[in-house]
Amino acid sequence: MSIEILDVHKSFGDKHVLKGFTLSIRDGETTVVIGGSGSGKSVALKHIVGLLRPDGGEVWVDEHNVSRLDQESLYQLRRNVGFVFQFAALFDSMTIAENVGMGLRRMPDFPDADIPDRVADCLRMVDLDGYGDRLPSQLSGGQRKRVGLARAIATRPKYILYDEPTTGLDPVTTAVIDELILRMSDELGVTGVVISHDMKSAFRIADRVAMLYDGVIRIDGTPDEVRACEDPIVKGFIEGRPELMAAGR
Repeated sequence: MSIEILDVHKSFGDKHVLKGFTLSIRDGETTVVIGGSGSGKSVALKHIVGLLRPDGGEVWVDEHNVSRLDQESLYQLRRNVGFVFQFAALFDSMTIAENVGMGLRRMPDFPDADIPDRVADCLRMVDLDGYGDRLPSQLSGGQRKRVGLARAIATRPKYILYDEPTTGLDPVTTAVIDELILRMSDELGVTGVVISHDMKSAFRIADRVAMLYDGVIRIDGTPDEVRACEDPIVKGFIEGRPELMAAGR
């Protein structure tokens, strides 16, 4: 296992969000974490890169206990992790090429002269060849998401974390983003962790699906295993049947 999240607890004031969250992420696979809004999916994701530290439990990435890393070690770990934010999080005053090259400019061992070529390669990979001189305001929502993905892969990370990558997109654009996530796995061999509540998208891209409910993983299995699950909480969520979920509480 390349990422191990073990019995993680996290509270914000009186709100206990994670209550023993445990999940193993396998090398080379795409794991989709599903769950309702406010269930703590993004909170769990942020623990992997040390943006949040657990109140209890441990997070291991490549045999490093993330919560015990000093700032320099944490920075080194983050260079192996690409993060695709929910709303792309692009800088409006910077061109697309400048946005994509941000991480490269912070790498002391990456030559400045090589940045334009790497940026161009990344934009080609997300089907935005020739868009480097544009500003984010000149792009559609789906195109901005693709720029966010290009930025995430620019440093050639081992892992990519996706926070609700299809939120706010129409079905056709969602399918495009899903295909790109699959491409990142197939062509770059990255390990992916995707946070989503879009079941169609989740089943399309996942090697494994894990459902977060009431602070813990309710089920963790292949898409077929999750579809076949008779747990009313799981079944109710993936089928959009709140009456089933209510009966299972």
